[in-house]
Amino acid sequence: MYDVTVRGAGIFGLSIAWICLQRGASVRIVDPNGPGSGASGGYVGALAPHVPENWNIKKSLQFQSLIQSESFWQAIDDASGLSSGYTRTGRIQPIADNHSLRLAHKRSHLANDHWKGKAVWQIVETEDIPCLRIRSETGYFVHDTLSARVHPKDACRSLVGAIQNKGGQIETEAKDQGAIVWATGVAGLHALSAAVGCSVGRAVKGQAVLLQPTVALSPDLPQIFTDGIHIVPHANGTIAVGSTSENEFVDADAIDDQLDNVLARAQLTVPLLNDTAVIGRWAGLRPKAQSRAPILGRWPDCSKHFIANGGFKIGYGLAPIVADMMADLVLENVNRIPNEFSIEASIDKAFRTRENA
Repeated sequence: MYDVTVRGAGIFGLSIAWICLQRGASVRIVDPNGPGSGASGGYVGALAPHVPENWNIKKSLQFQSLIQSESFWQAIDDASGLSSGYTRTGRIQPIADNHSLRLAHKRSHLANDHWKGKAVWQIVETEDIPCLRIRSETGYFVHDTLSARVHPKDACRSLVGAIQNKGGQIETEAKDQGAIVWATGVAGLHALSAAVGCSVGRAVKGQAVLLQPTVALSPDLPQIFTDGIHIVPHANGTIAVGSTSENEFVDADAIDDQLDNVLARAQLTVPLLNDTAVIGRWAGLRPKAQSRAPILGRWPDCSKHFIANGGFKIGYGLAPIVADMMADLVLENVNRIPNEFSIEASIDKAFRTRENA
């Protein structure tokens, strides 16, 4: 018998399984498509914070989770003997104009307040950025030291290895036993929507590209965020660029000219990307809740069923704290999930959105 069955082997499902195993529970993960087959198996892997203004519970928990990420991934890599590609390399953002420069200075002061000295959001000049020639209209950049990166495919492999070495089982098909955690992404959003009679979320398609530079790069280069695009140098020497956010699409797995446009825009800011070869293209669906926050908690009217969904673009960054809160609830019946992340809040938001449409 298993204490916990986790349905879904994406970043939320694998992370919850890992923490439950660490707390002594027996765990089986079930996913017909295998680990990291959905949105968690992409290329980008940017663990980056929201801006430190208009501070709220989601930003606070995200900050806590990003600080927690180093020890979280180190423990996983130690247990698996593999590398997740985690490094806290920071992030560079070109500042486009004087208004953005004033806003960046304001956010620097806010980061001092909210990040508690554990990271900084600072303004730097062009010559302060080694090894990168990044275009900035003002000559200034934001450099935050909170952002980190993982290599998503490697991170999933490391999690799988750690889980199996700890005694967890991963299968494509099996019956439910014990408490059941539904971390099933887009399919899970559809199932919850059908159960409550209102859409609690939707699929958003993303596309990303993986590049191989013609010259060797430092494995510790910061990631870059520009024009809504993440540019993430990975420890293995590749660079990921992404992603699109497509609310309307025909084929979830199709690669099209929208990805070409993303790469072209990235190359305008980072000329280094012109001297690379495309070695991979990815497309997939990410689960986005109506509330834009993760959906966590007990399935309505089902005492043994739980939901962890809606990671969207910040699933990897939130995984450590989501896994802790879900393990508290599933194993100990202790609910530390903020109301903003609760299933009830997500359902309420869905009905209000429908009424206002």
